[in-house]
Amino acid sequence: MDAAQAQLEREGVDASAPEPLLIARNISKSFGHVQALSDAYVAVRAGEIVALVGDNGAGKSTLIKVLSGAHRSDAGDIIVRGQRVTINNPNDSFDLGIATVYQDLALLPSRDVVANLYVGRELTSRGLLDRRKMTEEANRVVRQLRTNLPSVNTPVRFLSGGQRQAVAIARVVHFGAEILLLDEPTAALGVKESHEMLSLIENLKEQNKGIIVVSHNLAHVFRICDRITVLRHGQTVGTLIKEDTDSTEVVRLITGADLL
Repeated sequence: MDAAQAQLEREGVDASAPEPLLIARNISKSFGHVQALSDAYVAVRAGEIVALVGDNGAGKSTLIKVLSGAHRSDAGDIIVRGQRVTINNPNDSFDLGIATVYQDLALLPSRDVVANLYVGRELTSRGLLDRRKMTEEANRVVRQLRTNLPSVNTPVRFLSGGQRQAVAIARVVHFGAEILLLDEPTAALGVKESHEMLSLIENLKEQNKGIIVVSHNLAHVFRICDRITVLRHGQTVGTLIKEDTDSTEVVRLITGADLL
């Protein structure tokens, strides 16, 4: 076993399985005197859901922002489909097929679902907006995700929190994202909407997407995730296979009780 394979095994990734879509390894990031990340890693392969968990300030959001291009790492390697890449900005990330859906969603409340799916990428025909084609495509992607949305002509302001999440996810999937970074997708949702969002994420897995989910909700983590990567004080302290662990062990890693 070479060094790369050995590292994957330590990260809870079966080195004999297909190569991960994304590997972030030895990632460091500081803001002045604050070391936000130090030797952090996470990996995800196609058709897999990986949870990124940790206490407040553990570095989860910073790691996601490094992968999304919002921050540049100070050190470390990002490998996408087996190739080492450099991500300097969000365009670099999206060009690599990586898309991030944050809690604030960045939707236009006064515009309908169709307009939000195509904002900045509107389709035209003979110099005019091709509303019919965009509506057809919007309906297709909504059906593909099997999500509970009303008419795609509904303004976003009339949608529930879960439905807005679905629109934000549909937008990035429609434009080719293969690696999805979801930041607390159920944090502001009720029980029914959380269940629907978790079902949507499972549907994305069935479509062979690689999905990293930041979450504080361990019940949700254990429902949908294949592996659980734990950050503490900016470092990855373990990656656990769901079937081989339980919430007690995850909490021990999050809090540092494993050191006692």
